Amino acid sequence: MYTSEIFKSIRDSLNRATSDGGNSSYKNILKPKAGKTYQLRLLPNIKNGEETFVHYYNHGWNSFSTGDYVSIISLQTFGKRDPIGTERLKIKNGENELLKKKAETVKWNEYWAVNVYVVDDPVNPENNGTVKILRFGRQLNKIIDAAINGEDSDEFGEKVFSLGSDGVNFKLKAEKQGPYTVYTSSRFSSPSDLQLSDDKIKEIYNSLHDLSGLIQVKTEQEIRDFWTEHFLATKSVRTEDDEVVQQKPKKNKEIEEEELMSSVSDTDSSSIDDLGIDELIEDVIKSK
Repeated sequence: MYTSEIFKSIRDSLNRATSDGGNSSYKNILKPKAGKTYQLRLLPNIKNGEETFVHYYNHGWNSFSTGDYVSIISLQTFGKRDPIGTERLKIKNGENELLKKKAETVKWNEYWAVNVYVVDDPVNPENNGTVKILRFGRQLNKIIDAAINGEDSDEFGEKVFSLGSDGVNFKLKAEKQGPYTVYTSSRFSSPSDLQLSDDKIKEIYNSLHDLSGLIQVKTEQEIRDFWTEHFLATKSVRTEDDEVVQQKPKKNKEIEEEELMSSVSDTDSSSIDDLGIDELIEDVIKSK
């Protein structure tokens, strides 16, 4: 059952995430629609409060070899040097204007994720009474963190995760701003009783999704191969002597004119706030 000790472990883990910077789950991500307001209740991981949230970084763009949207977890998630960030920085500081234009389509994203109990989904009412994953960026993280660990914690605090009569709903308000959906008007409401039985609460806690499924860990070499295939539009082929050679696809003639890049140090610190995958894809397509 949810207790004060669990809340303390959640709060402490958020503090560490801020200072450290450091699958099937995707189908359960809530997909808010602009112009709608969703009523949610944040759920704690009662087995391990430190795993209530996951915090990660990724890169996403439309593949230059397949045309499909692709994304990959950044090693910055684990406090390590990010190969794609270093490649982007080299391109930015270089003189190849064609590569610079391509690199502008690659977006570096920061995400958090938490399980939520859906009180009211105005678009998909079949989600009501179920557990979904709320994935969010810096806009929502600022609001949620303030309620748990910041200036609003005296008013909300432990109530943020309570399914009892003292619990508070998170009103997720999605608004259209230009081509993007923003969530700056979202807020926690006054306490309200969801009138859930003990058996229902137990069922909800047993329905939590494994948030680690959102983070597919890749090695540095796998990330470099991913970059080579989907950005440079070539493929890395390993020989019997474990040497890496590059093969260019015959269908992408324009890519043959481009210079292949090697890696350097330092990372790219650009970021995008609270954009869903749909908005990212639209942004990438428009900038191609």
